[in-house]
Amino acid sequence: MSSVHVEIADSPRGGRVATVCHDNSARLNVIDSESAEALSAAIREAGGSPGVRGVVLRGAGERAFIGGADIREMVDLTPETARPFITSIHGVCVAIRDAPVPVVARLAGYCLGAGLEIAASCDLRVADATAKFGMPEVQVGIPSVIEAALLPRLVGWGRASRLIYTGETIGADRAHDWGLVDLLVAEDEIDNGIARTVDAICSAGPAAIRLQKALIHEWEELPLSEAVARSIDSLAEGFASGEAHERMRAFLNRKR
Repeated sequence: MSSVHVEIADSPRGGRVATVCHDNSARLNVIDSESAEALSAAIREAGGSPGVRGVVLRGAGERAFIGGADIREMVDLTPETARPFITSIHGVCVAIRDAPVPVVARLAGYCLGAGLEIAASCDLRVADATAKFGMPEVQVGIPSVIEAALLPRLVGWGRASRLIYTGETIGADRAHDWGLVDLLVAEDEIDNGIARTVDAICSAGPAAIRLQKALIHEWEELPLSEAVARSIDSLAEGFASGEAHERMRAFLNRKR
């Protein structure tokens, strides 16, 4: 049976970091509609918690991040019930992308199907050498959908098409070479890699990080000229809180 755990801890760089863990470790952390709803709610709660500057999303144990959608539930779906099922998993991806702070995926073991779609929705992906990635949906008779649409932006159309059409599973080295993984570490170093990543986020201006996340997602949708114009607005907004003045003065004082 799946469950979701949330832990919030102080960061040595300031602020707090929330860790959201999807726990169905007996079955490679596969996700069903009920656990998807719980995971969506947990991510929204964690991202909105006071003082939180980043969220780490992980699966329980080291055998899988999320090993895919639960075929035991899917085997009985109909055209009518398939829509709410996949919409519930899409809801996890929306919660990640709507979070006001960066969400970092901790990727150990299998990251397949719905798991890869959820990982692709995260802002950053840290994997260890055990990680394996694939989109096996066509092999069980359905197309890859929802946030699989993000894959061409991450790895290009050719590589995304290969993953989606063949159902091939690739290792961590290839995923890193393709740009699917942002940081690749040795098997026993993943928590250090996560710590380095979230520490860097927490050391930045918290208001600036929130503005940057919102802006990056606007860049995905806007034509270049509008994206540049929106960037100018965002920079102006960055001077409203006083954070920029404080940090710039501190930087100048260090240089003296």
